[in-house]
Amino acid sequence: MPKRKPRNVAAEFEKAVAKKTKERAVLRLYVTGTTPRSIRAIENIRKICEENIPDNYDLEVIDVYQQPSLLKGEQIVAVPTLIRKLPLPIRKFIGDLSDSEKVLLGLDLKKKG
Repeated sequence: MPKRKPRNVAAEFEKAVAKKTKERAVLRLYVTGTTPRSIRAIENIRKICEENIPDNYDLEVIDVYQQPSLLKGEQIVAVPTLIRKLPLPIRKFIGDLSDSEKVLLGLDLKKKG
């Protein structure tokens, strides 16, 4: 009977953590036209993403006036609203995203403390 190679649990864990941190962020930002608050939200999330996860995110900006059908099932109660679809769990942020520290914590890009 051939000998089994022992599992390196620590290496498997490190590999899983590395994969999770490299997972592409999928973000959807709902706005209302070109209002100042909507424009600020777009600028703020782009800046946060470019400074913290450049080339590792997809951002879709949805104007609820132009594409109201995309609101279906999203439970949007206010706009601007940012929804992080991936990585799971889904997270929602309401407002112009000017509190970058709060957004970074919510997107798991910055540790608490």
